[in-house]
Amino acid sequence: MGKSARSWDLFKQSGRVLMSDKQLLVLPILSSISCILVLTSFAIPMIFAVDWHAVMTQAKESRGGGGSMPMQPWYPVVLFAYYFVNFFVITFFNSALIACAIRKFNGESATLKDGLGVAMSRLPQILAWSAVAATVGVLLQMLQERLGFIGKMILNLIGMVWTIATFFVVPVLVVEKVGPFSAIKRSVEILKKTWGESLITNLGIGAVTTAMVFLGILFLIGGGVLSIVMQSPWPIAIMGGLFLIYIVAISLIATTLKGILLAATYQFAATGNVPSGFNQDMLSQAFKPKGSK
Repeated sequence: MGKSARSWDLFKQSGRVLMSDKQLLVLPILSSISCILVLTSFAIPMIFAVDWHAVMTQAKESRGGGGSMPMQPWYPVVLFAYYFVNFFVITFFNSALIACAIRKFNGESATLKDGLGVAMSRLPQILAWSAVAATVGVLLQMLQERLGFIGKMILNLIGMVWTIATFFVVPVLVVEKVGPFSAIKRSVEILKKTWGESLITNLGIGAVTTAMVFLGILFLIGGGVLSIVMQSPWPIAIMGGLFLIYIVAISLIATTLKGILLAATYQFAATGNVPSGFNQDMLSQAFKPKGSK
């Protein structure tokens, strides 16, 4: 209960930081747009370049013979390229967001230009990290397609461990300007200091987001009921449009809050400096070293 209460307080403090500088929302918007463009740039050529009739024929033959569908030779290459570009886009804009947050914590200029400038100066580190993350993603994906149920469960566990171990990689890349493997090692070290609070607080933001989405779904259902009562498609159509805008807004806000909280957690755990806008006593209780009382 104590951790939950502290997580909620840290969530509110992150929200106040966001309210004081709403331009931080622009970076997740740019990241989302870029990810959509990346997906489109890969999907459209695949649609027209791949002989889908031959692929479907192979799939049917594989199912008929009881075997698995043979992997296309281009699949790992395309998958790696997609993962690499996607990870690069996400890491680049996350780096800019975290750079803005940390600069704001330290009382420095924190414009979008400043954050993007820091991200540009970390291009070698971001590119190297994207290559490592893409390689791990491709390996896990390819192994998962070849293993049974138990094997997939083990791989999912490995993926979860990887996600936790790399939790602080982006702020480490931004602030300490190290390579990907040093960043992973440093991320694990910082994660031990936070004694799990950072993950709990991050899950707390996810829980609040889920609750708000559920509330939106209730309004959408209400629109559907109203359409039935009125025998008109307009209530559900209007509520559907508002629901879509609502979900996008909630997603962007949650992403920004996670970035702010990640930056604050990193700064306090790595340096002991209290970020501006956060309570020192709360951070001291939440992120005390392992084994301390």
